[in-house]
Amino acid sequence: MTYSVFDSTNKRDFVTAKCFLDNPVTIARYDRQKYPIFEKLIKQQLGFFWQPEEVEVIKDAKDFKSLSEHEQHIFTSNLKRQILLDSVQGRSPNVAFLPIVSIPELETWIQTWAFSETIHSRSYSHIIRNVYPDPSAVFDAMMNIQEIVDCASDISKYYDQLISMNSALSYDNYVSSPFLEYDHKKALWLSLMSVNILEGIRFYVSFACSWAFAELKKMEGNAKIIKLICRDENLHLAGTQHLLKILPQDDPNFVAIRDETKDECIKMFLDAANQEKAWAEYLFKDGSMIGLNNDLLCDYVEWITNRRLQAVGLPIQFKTGSNPLPWTQKWISGGEVQVAPQETQITSYIVGGVKKDVSVETLKGMSL
Repeated sequence: MTYSVFDSTNKRDFVTAKCFLDNPVTIARYDRQKYPIFEKLIKQQLGFFWQPEEVEVIKDAKDFKSLSEHEQHIFTSNLKRQILLDSVQGRSPNVAFLPIVSIPELETWIQTWAFSETIHSRSYSHIIRNVYPDPSAVFDAMMNIQEIVDCASDISKYYDQLISMNSALSYDNYVSSPFLEYDHKKALWLSLMSVNILEGIRFYVSFACSWAFAELKKMEGNAKIIKLICRDENLHLAGTQHLLKILPQDDPNFVAIRDETKDECIKMFLDAANQEKAWAEYLFKDGSMIGLNNDLLCDYVEWITNRRLQAVGLPIQFKTGSNPLPWTQKWISGGEVQVAPQETQITSYIVGGVKKDVSVETLKGMSL
């Protein structure tokens, strides 16, 4: 099977194609769509477009100097980890998923998703340039933190396995080997599950710390940027959740793969949760901060892990109650954060977004 950027012989009705590993996309057309959910995600992401420079972070430089040494450690360490995670995520969806996607709306969603991740990476540079006297020192030191490297390695592992399988598409034996095809789909499934865990769990310890500083009226520019990033990540999380539900309907092989990999996928969630707990311990090794400590963060990790497991049809693994950090919800939901324009910047805006809350019944009884 040989893939090309444009296959003129592929005249198959694209609406009948599977999401992945069918025929490559030829014409980028959106008049008919097999899965309109991806078009909806694209429009939402484009409506959310923002640039880091729109958020003022000059005051953060003064705030940072007033932080205690262990608070500076918490803030800087989280930035380093976020930089590394988004460095992986800014390129990997395009490299791993685009070569094997088969429907145009999904192809465009992946490109839109990856582009928004590059904005996140650029936002960290925006913060660092304004907060630290020597930005290069922050970037140069991040690979020396083993907890960060271990996390990035776990994510990259599943991407790398899929990319390796993608290379088999150029070999003639792919078509005649159902085992190779099945293994390829299995690598895709595990990679999507790993990305779902990344978007839904691995950022949230650092997110919570960033918002905790802002609750104390410190590092507020950084917190506003993290709120915008989290808003994007919720869309990306929704994208992987939809794919994990769609693929077993799209291709019977994924039904078998879903059942076969259930225990492995649960272990992936548990491993990620344990890494997040270890990260919280690393952050607070020299002291906590007002309103947040290691125990609270570990409870939060378990609570959010249970929610993510349920969202992809896997059983919960922890005994949890309500959200142990309920104040984070106002940051996650974005639009609930109401501010006066003269007091601070509004970061809950949406560009090009349309709310479809008008029905025929709304206009009933009206006449012109």
